[in-house]
Amino acid sequence: MRSDERCGKLLRAIAELPLGETRIMEVCGTHTMSIAEAGIRSLLPGHIHLLSGPGCPVCVTPQEDIDAVLDLAMEKDLILTSYGDMLRVPGSRKGDSLLRRRALGADVRVVYSPMDAVSIAEQQPGKQVVFLGIGFETTAPGTAAAVLSAKERGLPNFTVLSLLKAVEPALRTLMQTEDFAVDGFLCPGHVATIIGEEGFRYLPEEYGMPGVIGGFEPEEILAAVYLLLRQIAEKRPRIQNAYPRAVSREGNRLAQRMMREAFIPERARWRGLGEIPGSGFALREELREYDAAARFSIQPRKTALQSGCRCGDVITGKIRPQECPLFGKACTAEDPVGPCMVSSEGACAAAYKYEC
Repeated sequence: MRSDERCGKLLRAIAELPLGETRIMEVCGTHTMSIAEAGIRSLLPGHIHLLSGPGCPVCVTPQEDIDAVLDLAMEKDLILTSYGDMLRVPGSRKGDSLLRRRALGADVRVVYSPMDAVSIAEQQPGKQVVFLGIGFETTAPGTAAAVLSAKERGLPNFTVLSLLKAVEPALRTLMQTEDFAVDGFLCPGHVATIIGEEGFRYLPEEYGMPGVIGGFEPEEILAAVYLLLRQIAEKRPRIQNAYPRAVSREGNRLAQRMMREAFIPERARWRGLGEIPGSGFALREELREYDAAARFSIQPRKTALQSGCRCGDVITGKIRPQECPLFGKACTAEDPVGPCMVSSEGACAAAYKYEC
């Protein structure tokens, strides 16, 4: 059966399910972009609503951390390395970003892997090289590997500023908020490759919340949505794996071991969710010399949010991107105000590009 035929069959099956108003939240930036690009929202029945959750790592990084990164970039004899998405994220002052700091003389470089930053540190012994650790469990193992490699090589000039986040504490916090109104989660396939099916068991077992781990092709997303909606219709919440070609029951044990070797949980700040205990990845005490926050005495200060930007409400499912008063007006892909419009995985960027 061709993919389009399969999609049509899934859409007909979804339409036949006995459901009223139903809200599903995806918690993965790649899902967010794939759903928008394929026009999946417009294909579903009107009573099925797909919401974007805190699945974009750039978007959940709070304003005060972004401002701290901008200040760090101006340190003398320092090379700041980062994934490309972070360079355009605006600080609390309009127009400020890592791109602007680079224009002012900061040595800011885009890398494709944390190990690229380790190599730069090896090649530039007279410079301090900081890797900006952004992401969830998907990118945490690579950051852990870079720190452990730097220690093995004895590199005194390499550090990591860990802004890494764990998905589980954020979803627990989200489900405990007073106005939370979601009927099921489309679980992130990339994160699940690391933590496995077992990493989402708490959803049905502790909260009675259905969850399906999905892939990223339109057909895979629709299949996961159908399974999720069927759970909701049958009132039988559980975790189902609709992405078995990449996700196993137990996940990637090697990656999990590397994360344990490098990190311990710590309290972390999230845009839209505030401080969440155990949701960050802090370097272990024996790796403290590779902690940029400690080496450069980084103390994020409370800063004002961009006026009118409702990115925090978008990533917690309270509003759709189009409901933000700045969307498509003061905030566009060409001149973004908030990180949800900047990131290639941001809900506002996806809506602006594919759903306007």
